[in-house]
Amino acid sequence: MRLTITRLALLAAAGFALASCQSGSKTTPPPSGKSASLLAMEQVAIAAHKCWIASKDPAFKPYQMANELNSYSGTPRFLLVPAKHYGGKPLLVVQAQGNSRKVDVFGPLMAEPLGARIGSDIARWHAGNSSCAAAA
Repeated sequence: MRLTITRLALLAAAGFALASCQSGSKTTPPPSGKSASLLAMEQVAIAAHKCWIASKDPAFKPYQMANELNSYSGTPRFLLVPAKHYGGKPLLVVQAQGNSRKVDVFGPLMAEPLGARIGSDIARWHAGNSSCAAAA
């Protein structure tokens, strides 16, 4: 019996020694699991919500934001829809696709006077500046 315990102890020690010799990636962080498009859209959507909706900006009072960032189609996006008709036709679509950081903006609001502001806000937020107003 004493011989069996000694053998088990030696076997366990050998196993630990062998495991400690295994090489592993020491500099590569674990992947976040998020695509480039989702990362880009999260950045833009957070700023849009903060600056347009949560701030109660009068220009965006007639609209509400519908987030669809958890898209299984690989197209994370958010929509602006009429505030009184959440299921209504989207008036603005901001989206990215696949593994690209490119953000597309389209919809009827882009043809309105507000479209120029929307375009500049989205471009600024996409570039990493999360401020609500363009620098003067």
